[in-house]
Amino acid sequence: MLGIDIGGIGTKVSLLDSDGTLLGHDRAPTPRGGAAMAETAAQLGLDLARTHRRTVVAAGAGVAGVVDDGVIVAASSSFSGWIGFPVRAAFEERLQVPVVVDNDVNAFLVGEVRLGAARGARDALGIALGTGVGGALWLDGELYHGPRGAAGEIGHMPGFGEEPCTCGQKGHLETLASGRGIAHRYAALGGAPLAQGAQEVATRARAGDDLAVRVFHEAGAGVARAALVVAAVLDVVDVVVGGGVAEAADLLTPGIEQLIAAEPPVSGRPMEVSFAALGPAAASVGAATMADSLRQIRV
Repeated sequence: MLGIDIGGIGTKVSLLDSDGTLLGHDRAPTPRGGAAMAETAAQLGLDLARTHRRTVVAAGAGVAGVVDDGVIVAASSSFSGWIGFPVRAAFEERLQVPVVVDNDVNAFLVGEVRLGAARGARDALGIALGTGVGGALWLDGELYHGPRGAAGEIGHMPGFGEEPCTCGQKGHLETLASGRGIAHRYAALGGAPLAQGAQEVATRARAGDDLAVRVFHEAGAGVARAALVVAAVLDVVDVVVGGGVAEAADLLTPGIEQLIAAEPPVSGRPMEVSFAALGPAAASVGAATMADSLRQIRV
């Protein structure tokens, strides 16, 4: 099975054997425009399969945005030519196999529930901290999409200040805990100019920059508060955090733990926050496992 993960900056592919063994992984920069994004991902996957002398029999794609029946119906303003793009049809035409398409954070959570940090969980919340902030819900042993496919989108949960969000509204979690939000907040609070965004803020925090430490602490606290809101509504206390920003787990954890200790879930069961075990491959691996049910459909 081939798994594809199309993100705002990078496109990743993973190849799994029929028993779920990861055979290989590759990545490339994400181009602009729906057709170019799909073509880059498909070619990357075909090249990976050729390298490992395997034939792709089914594919899964985790893509940025809200997906309805294989079409992107909503996405960040940072993507061009993406809303309205028939991504499933494009992949099926290019790969000549059945393809399942879902949101990239949903795919990330599936990967972690089936093969990673939340393996075997009955209920879980997935949070992906990258260029933006995404979320996904695993309820009663399966993904919960909601009636319009937007369930779990906690990156756009309000109540986190007044900074404008990429969606056009204000004060969403994404403005506090995304890579873009962390870099912007550090600069807005008087931090020295940055050359590498949130990654550089993390480097400065580890070198003892108090402002950088504060920005990551507040980002972690924001993630915890959003998770606690979900716990209060859905009684879900198993949380997996992934994405590029989660590579700074050491800087996020103090804020997460402090807030959870101060405001534990009302159920009395401790909230368990884990960081992704599959790393950057989580969404593409999850997408590949989602394709497993399609293997028998191939004509």
